[in-house]
Amino acid sequence: MLKNVAAVLLDGVHPFELGVVCEVFGLDRSDEGLPVYDFAVASAEGAVLSTHAGFSVQTEHGLDRLEEADLIAVPAGESYVHRAYPEELLAALRRATERGARVLSVCSGVFVLGAAGLLDGRRCAVHWRHAAELAVRHPRARVEPDVLYVDEGTVITSAGTAAGIDACLHIVREEHGVEVANAIARRMVVPPHRDGGQAQYVERPLPHSPCDTVGSVLAWMEEHLDEEITVERLAARAHMSQRTFARRFQQETGTTPYRWLLRQRVLLAQELLERSDETVEAIAGRAGFGNAAAMRHQFLRALGTTPNAYRRTFRGPQAA
Repeated sequence: MLKNVAAVLLDGVHPFELGVVCEVFGLDRSDEGLPVYDFAVASAEGAVLSTHAGFSVQTEHGLDRLEEADLIAVPAGESYVHRAYPEELLAALRRATERGARVLSVCSGVFVLGAAGLLDGRRCAVHWRHAAELAVRHPRARVEPDVLYVDEGTVITSAGTAAGIDACLHIVREEHGVEVANAIARRMVVPPHRDGGQAQYVERPLPHSPCDTVGSVLAWMEEHLDEEITVERLAARAHMSQRTFARRFQQETGTTPYRWLLRQRVLLAQELLERSDETVEAIAGRAGFGNAAAMRHQFLRALGTTPNAYRRTFRGPQAA
């Protein structure tokens, strides 16, 4: 049973990500019959640490505090992606997992876990902006850029900022059950569980590839997403055979015409759900899905959520 929790900090820690861990595990909610954790904040680099927001934090605990923790949280921090980490911290994290304790990273804190060798052979999550760098730095890790968090037993990793809340509540739900996690979520005024993954939060400018031969066809496709578009039709516009067109398209865009078209339709639907008052059925027609059921199916595959849930997230419940 989870009883002892420590958050370990490096210089440049992000206050919000630290605050997430403190809010979930560091508050006394015994008046509501909720668990109380033996919680502490420990430093890996001296008693006084800077934050990326311009103020400092002070703690009396050092790395020795980690030796008795059931859960060690590593919040994100400034320059965590590229900096070096104290070997004493990395060794402490390894010892923790070896004795059965769990470690949790929030956003770029995952790079600390990677430096300790705790991502090797494991699935892991990180903010979508850092996913490519994490994969390069730790090629034995299985980076999943579309999810909010990943639970690999002793190692839990989460994506950016608020995804740390999702991961913390997941741990509470596992340790103490749904009712306790829901009660803490209500106190925090956050959903106890969010639908979908972080794919729905990624910046979505329409991609324009530096194409030599299919660029004009791509521009035409973007203008006619609501129409039935076939490879035969596209090849004719490009004055190529279907086989040559499909090969050139793959070479210049890195994907197939069908997948490129599907992605553009999802992007357009996202924009319309956020910015217009049209019904889901009408948006499905404008985006080329034909009907709301087909669009719902493709949203679930691409974003892990439904059109209505997406609209509620980005426009509020009154828009659904």
